[in-house]
Amino acid sequence: MQLNGQHTDVLIVGAGPSGLMMAAQLLRYGIQPVIIDSRQGPTDQSKALAVQARSLEIYRQMGIVDKALKDGKPAEGVTFNQNGHKIDSFSVKNIGTGETPFPFVFLYQQSKNERLLLDYLTRQCCPVYWNTTLVSLKPGADKTTAIVNDGNEDAMLTCRYVVGADGAHSVVRKQLQIPFNGDVYAQEFFLADVVLDNPELTDSFIQLYLQDRGFTGFFPMPEKNGYRIIGNLPEKATDNIADLQLEDVVPAMNAITGLDIQVIKNNWFTTYRLHHRMADSFSKQHCFLIGDAAHIHSPVGGQGMNTGLQDAYNLAWKMAFVISGHMSENILESYAAERMPVARTLLSTTDRAFKIILSKNWFVSFFKKHLLSKVLKYVWSKESWREEFFKRVSQIGISYRDSQINLHLSNATKVKAGDRLPYLKVFDEKKQEETDLHEWCAKPGFTLIVLGSFKELDLFTLAKWLSQHYPGLINFFYLPASAKNQPVFDAFEIPKGKKKAIIVRPDMHIGFINDVVAIDMMDNYLVNVLGLKKQ
Repeated sequence: MQLNGQHTDVLIVGAGPSGLMMAAQLLRYGIQPVIIDSRQGPTDQSKALAVQARSLEIYRQMGIVDKALKDGKPAEGVTFNQNGHKIDSFSVKNIGTGETPFPFVFLYQQSKNERLLLDYLTRQCCPVYWNTTLVSLKPGADKTTAIVNDGNEDAMLTCRYVVGADGAHSVVRKQLQIPFNGDVYAQEFFLADVVLDNPELTDSFIQLYLQDRGFTGFFPMPEKNGYRIIGNLPEKATDNIADLQLEDVVPAMNAITGLDIQVIKNNWFTTYRLHHRMADSFSKQHCFLIGDAAHIHSPVGGQGMNTGLQDAYNLAWKMAFVISGHMSENILESYAAERMPVARTLLSTTDRAFKIILSKNWFVSFFKKHLLSKVLKYVWSKESWREEFFKRVSQIGISYRDSQINLHLSNATKVKAGDRLPYLKVFDEKKQEETDLHEWCAKPGFTLIVLGSFKELDLFTLAKWLSQHYPGLINFFYLPASAKNQPVFDAFEIPKGKKKAIIVRPDMHIGFINDVVAIDMMDNYLVNVLGLKKQ
């Protein structure tokens, strides 16, 4: 297909994980985007390594999680070492049991994520235009003109929306003249994907080695004896960094770890500088930034790729509903309002953690050497701290409670509008089988869940209201009170004999909660708060 002179509803610039997720989510709503990338094809380098539980929940909703689970593996824990001596190990095996279908930290390389999403696009007949670069953007009142080049000639596209998913050096962001403020860490770092013959390194625990002169981390890959190694370069090595090879940093690794690192195979080695930056705005006119084009930070906690996937997940359903004519364009303003605070918090927390790891301050060094073990043991002994740790790392704790597109009309305090829909098991009395609330939200669109005791006529009235005024946009489920489903009623703080209405957004965040089931109040939320167009 020729791009020249073509009009598209959405042009996605960048076919990394964020861009591919954006395209995949749009396809779920029948929107066919154009996606371009300046590379020759998907990456063959592992790059980002961790896929958090929230991302796996998205993959489950898309029907592709089984493939990811087959090709990756959970990390069982983290071992801290100081000056070559083990401080302690902390298990993260099934740490989030009951909170998500995926209660672990999952190791699954970026290269595999890209291929997983590319397979999804291929099945939906959505090609990626590789070796195609964005030359210029000209935003207008109702459309944006883009000039792209396929390596031979320029072509012009008109686009209703443009999504910049083109990484830290985003051409989209530069064309829009959006500042990308932040800083660069002073140290130089290296990354290596290797096969090792070091039995003292387990293939299930992340091994972190801390020392005054630096740090080295070993992250087990899904492949046998495969490891991602990350560390800071020794000062002497930075004198000739352009010619640096893996064997040049092995002596420094040996000194920090107290091991004799035996490299059997070197799959990838690179040196780099780490930045922590964030765009001043995530949107301008009809153009949007997601992923590394909007924010970059240290790799602490394996958050970067997952945050980009959620950026796309947040933006895509809103854009799809606008393009299909079901929602007013004002909904798109909520993308930046919801995702910028997430990026800002992430930037701050990862920056603080990384600076502590790298600090040569005497007090921090003293703390790491003499107090770190005691603090970690104390913190990990507290169930509430372990739960909070998992919610942060897994990203299931991200909430949009302050968002203007949510409405909380309930006395409940544990779960509020804006929160991610809790993962709760449900016993289907009609089918006599167990399912869960997330499974109820598998189909594209909104989901209305009513809980309590209702007459058949009441349920018929609700179903008729939805089919007449919001056909195909809102899925409907009813959960009656029962002994087997009491935990669900307890989670939503529903007293005996009472009812509750919950409207779940397409991104599985709760948009509306009310302690009464009233059609006029739900209509008010859908029309006046969300901007959904009633028929």
